[in-house]
Amino acid sequence: QVQVVESGGGLVQPGGSLTLACRVEGSAASMFDVSWYRQAPGEQREFVAQITSGGTTNYKDFVKGRFTISRDNAKNTVYLQLNSLNPDDTAVYYCRHPRAPWGRGTQVTISS
Repeated sequence: QVQVVESGGGLVQPGGSLTLACRVEGSAASMFDVSWYRQAPGEQREFVAQITSGGTTNYKDFVKGRFTISRDNAKNTVYLQLNSLNPDDTAVYYCRHPRAPWGRGTQVTISS
């Protein structure tokens, strides 16, 4: 069974950075399109970024230039680098693999 395990969240000040990791278990991360989503309190889950099996990256407009998605095939892990964070980025961040159920996510909190 394919599973995803997210990690790397935390509490950072506005303007700070974090690197989130999504470890894919039971499947090669490079064979499928893998995405990051996030869900803020009281809000619906929303798309953030995607890396396709071919390596093409796509981003939601509100993160362009601030977030970077990448993949390490040897570690079977997809990363999301978050820069220039602001309080609106506070959310639980989830990794999405088409063959896996949703993971538990990782909490990102931006606060001074």
